[in-house]
Amino acid sequence: MSVLDARSLNRAALARQLLLDRADLPALDAVAHLGGMQAQEPQEPFVGLWSRLRDFAPRALADLLTGRRVVRTHLMRRTVHLVTAEDVLAWRSRHDAMLRGRVLGTYRRELEGVDLDELAAAGRAVLADGEPRSMAELARAVAGRWPDPGPRALGEMLVAALIPMVQLPPRGLWRTKAGVRNAPVAAWLGREVDPPAPPGTDPVGAALVRRYLAAFGPAASADLRAWCGLAGLPAAVAAVRGELVAFRDERGRELLDLPDAPRPDPGVPAPVRFLPAFDNAVLGYQDRGRVIDDAHRGLSATGARFVLVDGRVSATWTVEDGTVTVTPLRRLTRPERTEVGEEGRALASFLSDGDSDRARVGAAPL
Repeated sequence: MSVLDARSLNRAALARQLLLDRADLPALDAVAHLGGMQAQEPQEPFVGLWSRLRDFAPRALADLLTGRRVVRTHLMRRTVHLVTAEDVLAWRSRHDAMLRGRVLGTYRRELEGVDLDELAAAGRAVLADGEPRSMAELARAVAGRWPDPGPRALGEMLVAALIPMVQLPPRGLWRTKAGVRNAPVAAWLGREVDPPAPPGTDPVGAALVRRYLAAFGPAASADLRAWCGLAGLPAAVAAVRGELVAFRDERGRELLDLPDAPRPDPGVPAPVRFLPAFDNAVLGYQDRGRVIDDAHRGLSATGARFVLVDGRVSATWTVEDGTVTVTPLRRLTRPERTEVGEEGRALASFLSDGDSDRARVGAAPL
């Protein structure tokens, strides 16, 4: 079994994530290829697509949201993701148990004694009038029947787990601030999500294995689990194993992959790329060492935005008053600082709709 070193895995990840070369893809195809984009911060997917697509225009993503072709919804890891309408309809039922379990992991004591099926039915009855609601509004509407848990626990369970929901525009539109208004997936997309597969079968799990490897591979089963948060995937992996090829990493872990997926030469140059907060290029692995050093791994949970230099997290960035400010995490060479500055100016222009191209690269850490 061939061994893939860290640089080989890095270049493969960049290629799959459309970060080695900007792709000539429509935004819808890019979101589908990536298996969704982390989106709890509403504006971040725009940066994620700008860094991945050639000539990306924010209007393209905004039109997909208003046109109901992509949606913002709780899915992988119980976080808000931007996914295609087709994927949320196909995948949501497979995530039900995980979503319930994760909400209960936070609010088990508050929700003790609450019949979750009855709570779901009560929530659906409130939403039957077709009016979108905030989480708090929905929780207050059912709180008379369940006064003890408190609105936060009831709302989280209803919106993030029991009822497949979408966050409606204008939430998530370009340069728009808007609160969260939720509506059932069925009401927004015109049909219910696909029902669970019959016992003993897992077609969605098998599809997720293939889709994950296309966007993140080569990868271990633990990486797949870290991306989606689902249990029961070893059976799905076993079902498609005959389609896959296997490698080892330098730690001896088995890595699976699609046979024809790109695995570039490790010597291929990697351009500077700016990543948005919580980008799955970093978060989508249990072993994130192919992209980020262990010393900086904790930053990924804080919402830090990263700069990839030579394919690895080497700086963070912020933007204020039209200026992109880069804070290096290591000493950058002069050519690297130049490239970071050039890409930062291009990002500043994108974020300001052409009003500013200011970027500043700070000093290296001592």
